[in-house]
Amino acid sequence: QVQLVESGGGSVQSGGSLRLSCAVSGYTASSYIMGWFRQAPGKEREGVASIDIFGGTTYAESVKGRFTISQDTGENTLYLQMNSLKPEDTAMYYCAGTSGWILSRLRLDERRFAYWGQGTQVTVSS
Repeated sequence: QVQLVESGGGSVQSGGSLRLSCAVSGYTASSYIMGWFRQAPGKEREGVASIDIFGGTTYAESVKGRFTISQDTGENTLYLQMNSLKPEDTAMYYCAGTSGWILSRLRLDERRFAYWGQGTQVTVSS
């Protein structure tokens, strides 16, 4: 059974940093595409970042230069380092994984991801 469990969320002030983790079991995260998504109240879920087995990454324009996605293949864990946080980054953050290889241009599309965690809340105050 595939399980994705996020942790590391919390409340920080604008300009602060957080590191999210996603522990993966029942599934080899590095075999496919792993991603982070977020959903703010009243908004649709959006893709934040993704990574493939070769370390290829994709980022949403809104987080480029501030967020870094990475994975520890030995620990089967996905990370999202978030720096220079802004109030507009406030959202529930979800870890997700695909069930196969997908094109780069589709890696922030939630419809392409089969496995999801329960989410971890990030709140950034001004």
